Amino acid sequence: MQYRQKLDDVERRFAELEAQMADPAVIADSDKYRKVTKAQSELSEIVAKYREWKVANGNLEQARAMMLESDPELKAMAQEEIAQMEPELVRCEEELRVLMLPKDPNDDKDVVLEIRAGTGGDEATLFADEVFRMYSRFAETRHWKVEVTSASPSSVGGLKEVIALISGTKVYSQLKYESGVHRVQRVPATETQGRVHTSAVTVAVLPEADEVEISVEAKDIRIDTFCSSGPGGQSVNTTYSAVRITHLPTNTVVSCQDEKSQIKNRAKAMRVLRSRLYELEIEKQQQAIGAERKTMVGSGDRSEKIRTYNFPQNRMTDHRIGFTLHQLDQVMDGKLEPLVDALTSYYQTEKLKEQSTAGAEVAA
Repeated sequence: MQYRQKLDDVERRFAELEAQMADPAVIADSDKYRKVTKAQSELSEIVAKYREWKVANGNLEQARAMMLESDPELKAMAQEEIAQMEPELVRCEEELRVLMLPKDPNDDKDVVLEIRAGTGGDEATLFADEVFRMYSRFAETRHWKVEVTSASPSSVGGLKEVIALISGTKVYSQLKYESGVHRVQRVPATETQGRVHTSAVTVAVLPEADEVEISVEAKDIRIDTFCSSGPGGQSVNTTYSAVRITHLPTNTVVSCQDEKSQIKNRAKAMRVLRSRLYELEIEKQQQAIGAERKTMVGSGDRSEKIRTYNFPQNRMTDHRIGFTLHQLDQVMDGKLEPLVDALTSYYQTEKLKEQSTAGAEVAA
């Protein structure tokens, strides 16, 4: 099997990490222990699947050896077992191929979710509000935490813009393909002749950058404070709790007024700022990559129309992978699992094709 030597190395590394986790010196060092347990956890799924493959492969080899027996009953039993084990082994190998793909270093990160109303006026702001609710409900099913850092409501009860921090387990891995233009087709409440209108919102999903990855110098930022607006009780319009941070070298501006505390608003705004600057660095890196790599679907380009939500037909279509669900009502209620699974499967397949092509070129 391909990767056999690599898998043996992974299994050895896994055993070493397990031994380190039992080492009193490692246990006493909280930082080192956390790193070791994280590394062990990252390898555990691969090792479990590899051990499953080894058991299945061993059983298959035994069954094939039984085919050499002269006893017809034994040969028949062996043939039946081979017929069962061969597809199981193929399935195991396919899963191992996916698990051995290079990991996206951002997959385990929390995200900054930004949703903005686009074309369509008031109807676009109403849809922006519904899209934010869709992601919030999906986050609830995943037991993720959603913190709004800033929101700009429209006069009709929608959202012109909303920025939120979503934290939890492997958030970016689930939401990283959501960046782009989301188009809605439906009859607005204000439409008197029953005509279907088309509106759009833009969604950006940014991996939250660690302080170590993006260092923001004090000399490079300007911090302004102002009174919060909107609901919030006595502190609204009376205390300068809202914070606006401007990154001078890039002219990136981030505001936060969700908390009553200026300190908390500043901390949230810095998290968003670091993520925006991290995205800028990623874009620079992608521009340096060849045209072939940049054409891969799912680059995260927010100007790309990725999806249509057609309410009259109760249909959601993702244009990048040709995936359609006639369960739009459930999608808008946060049931995104079929879509997330389809996107993940598609991109994994594309990576496997790219890997196979690269391997063939090396062999040639």
